[in-house]
Amino acid sequence: MRTARSTAKSPARKSPATVLLTALVTLLGLLALGGLTPAQAASAAASGLHISDGRLVEGNGNDFVMRGVNHAHTWYPGETQSLADIKATGANTVRVVLSDGFRWSRNSPADVAAVIASCKANRLICVLEVHDTTGYGEDSAAGTLDHAADYWISLKDVLAGQEDYVIINIGNEPWGNTNPAGWTAPTTAAVKKLRAAGFAHAIMVDAPNWGQDWQGVMRDNAQAVYDADTTGNLLFSIHMYSVYNTAQKVTDYLHAFVDAGLPLVIGEFGGPADQYGDPDEDTMMATAEQLGLGYLAWSWSGNTDPVLDLTIGFDPTRLSPWGERIFHGADGIAQTSHEATVYGGGTPEDTQAPTAPGTPAASAVTDTSAALTWTASSDNVAVTGYDVVRVNAGAETAVASSATNSVSVTGLTADTAYVFAVYARDAAGNRSARSATVAVTTHAGGGTPGGNCSVGYRIVGQWPGGFQGEITIRNTGTAPIDAWKLGFAFANGQTITNMWGGTPTQNGGSVSVAPASYTSTIAAKGSVTVGFTGSQSGTNAAPAAFTLSGAACAAA
Repeated sequence: MRTARSTAKSPARKSPATVLLTALVTLLGLLALGGLTPAQAASAAASGLHISDGRLVEGNGNDFVMRGVNHAHTWYPGETQSLADIKATGANTVRVVLSDGFRWSRNSPADVAAVIASCKANRLICVLEVHDTTGYGEDSAAGTLDHAADYWISLKDVLAGQEDYVIINIGNEPWGNTNPAGWTAPTTAAVKKLRAAGFAHAIMVDAPNWGQDWQGVMRDNAQAVYDADTTGNLLFSIHMYSVYNTAQKVTDYLHAFVDAGLPLVIGEFGGPADQYGDPDEDTMMATAEQLGLGYLAWSWSGNTDPVLDLTIGFDPTRLSPWGERIFHGADGIAQTSHEATVYGGGTPEDTQAPTAPGTPAASAVTDTSAALTWTASSDNVAVTGYDVVRVNAGAETAVASSATNSVSVTGLTADTAYVFAVYARDAAGNRSARSATVAVTTHAGGGTPGGNCSVGYRIVGQWPGGFQGEITIRNTGTAPIDAWKLGFAFANGQTITNMWGGTPTQNGGSVSVAPASYTSTIAAKGSVTVGFTGSQSGTNAAPAAFTLSGAACAAA
């Protein structure tokens, strides 16, 4: 009988030698008594990442608690530096988006092998997932879990021997909101299919209801699905977005699995509010840390709606507010992540803080921005980044972060006095003493585009009667652009039905777009992206011209 897991924080890591000796003695004793079936014996002698007493553990029996992010590899195969950049944040895990070819371009065996090699080179545990299953039963373009299982079987030669480093997430959000009870049978069948094909890896399965399980189908059927896995190495994944907008909803769901002794990870989650609600990411992260559950934030970069981008334009030196929260906030990755012991993690904890940075110097001051530079800090291991704060009457407000000893602080108010200071931090989350301060007064007047802009327009997807579009507005000038207004005209009767990153006003074919709060400032040489869905009746030509705050913009 499996006992319920304690709700206390995970215990101290056990000695690998002690764990191995105990496991062998127990295994030999139970085998002598006939107390284990062959499947149970295989599980007890498991190597690689596996489940033990409702927890994800490594081959040596040490707990492994995922702290990481999702990366959209299949849509951005050229962003090969991202895994190294993710590791530099202190993450110990990356969940990598792949395609089985049903909906998007199939990732080849060679490509998947390269992803695994990069994960290992960067000392990351690699969760590989097929994204084509997203919303099956509600989204007609989605593929089946059975198709995804066949894809994994086609990769068996690539995945063999990687059990210490790779978790197979069969399919992303593999059921929509239509009849979510239909999730249970194909999920069970896909797990059995992989086990019958000889896979010994830890397997992860996502919940229905677009991953959020708001009707409790995965929660209520988890034990039966778990029992159907002959190895016992099955991990459940909940995706937490706006459904989980109160602390009670978050804690009730996470505790339901812990109290049942069933393994769970928050495989995706968001923090910024959307049109459906405001997720309680603080409770998600705090409760995951309390219960020793893994979490993987969505996502590194490249979202159609950039509000969920942790980094801006895949640039690790430009963290979004969401990225700052995940990497440097309370219960965040810098504070709570521990490298897998298969890579040598579990060594004595680094408790030494970096030295204080030098006094920052200001340059290139405009009405809304200033460039700051300072003498770099030193550390006994390595400095991983810097946090810039505004100091006002003794209080501090975070305003920017950087992986180097310089940063551009944007979004300032014209003709206003500011005082800034800098902290250094290392991968263990140790923070230095604060630097001395620098006073900056922004110039008077407001920035205007003045024609220093370009606009790119593309159709992301199209279907009978509708389409999805994306508009990227680039600032080609040397000063930030604030409170912009984009103008253009549709020539074929298209109508915007929903927009993110901005608020549209449409009169006939003429469209005016005001920015959202998180797109209102376009940094010098930077860009923002607005996405939308619309209706169309056949011809769907791109707008011929764009203006920004009345000034003409070049086509990008």
